Amino acid sequence: MLAAVLLIALIGALAYYRAPVLAWTVVLAAWLAALQFAFGCPVSAAAWGVFAVLAAVLNIVPLRRALFTGPVFGVFKKITPAMSQTEQEAINAGTVWWDRDLFSGKPDYQRLLSFPDAKLSAEEQAFLDGPTEQLCSMIDDWKITHELKDLPPEVWQFIKDNGFLGMIVKKKYGGLEFSNYAHAKVVTKIATRGGSAAVSVMVPNSLGPGELLQHYGTEAQKDYYLPRLAKGVEVPCFALTSPYAGSDAGSIPDYGIVCRGSYTDPRSGERHENVLGLRVSWEKRWITLAPWPPFWVWHSRCTTLITCWVTRKKSASPARWCPPSMKGCALAVVTSRAVPRS
Repeated sequence: MLAAVLLIALIGALAYYRAPVLAWTVVLAAWLAALQFAFGCPVSAAAWGVFAVLAAVLNIVPLRRALFTGPVFGVFKKITPAMSQTEQEAINAGTVWWDRDLFSGKPDYQRLLSFPDAKLSAEEQAFLDGPTEQLCSMIDDWKITHELKDLPPEVWQFIKDNGFLGMIVKKKYGGLEFSNYAHAKVVTKIATRGGSAAVSVMVPNSLGPGELLQHYGTEAQKDYYLPRLAKGVEVPCFALTSPYAGSDAGSIPDYGIVCRGSYTDPRSGERHENVLGLRVSWEKRWITLAPWPPFWVWHSRCTTLITCWVTRKKSASPARWCPPSMKGCALAVVTSRAVPRS
């Protein structure tokens, strides 16, 4: 009994300290010796032989790879789903930060404490203490959720006039150019008074076209659209969730095909023929801020990639959804005409 308790304690200690294979071999060999000579339990030569063979296989790296690691890896490789190009790009796009320590089993809390605290600038703090507090005082969550099914017009106007929809847009385009931390603090504060209001502010900043245009838009697109987005002249909606795959972007069946077709410029009304663009078919279960387009941001497939499209409502076929006054979902089923690649 004592020998069994000792074995459990040794295994627990070795596992906790993530001991190397050699350490496991030495400790278990010492336990077998103690079992035979200290506890008086005879250990047969066959048992010692099996232990010696296993120790050799696990400690000699080429032998371990050939007889153990390689075959086991081969089995898991067959049953594990293949990683798509999109998933690989997502993994390679960032780092695991301190989260890696958590999953290592030996987190370095001193390293966590060494990271500097995020701080608001004076301008960001003034916005949090001023317009954000004022907006919170205007929000009646019960009225928004159960009576209006929308934010009151005066709340929408206050949000637009004070730049809540342009927190991540650069100042040269009329935005506030706040940090991600400030954006999070503002949305968190609004959420204490109403979830609908918080999401209405959050989505144009975090999921809207502002970020995409600043990174990938042409200068002409930035100059025209970003000031309008920052001031709420145009409010974007966000279409990701599928009736068949939920919000799992890697499983959505919607798709786009590169092709040529006709296109009418939504600003000038000018008709263009033989335009290189994308023909997109998609169906969405939920569309955040659906009643507010002209701006649409939606996810679909193009060949094997998951692509985020930004377009205006006039460049696609009309969508069908439930108006805010109706209970239920916002459902859109759209087959678009050619959307220009620019």
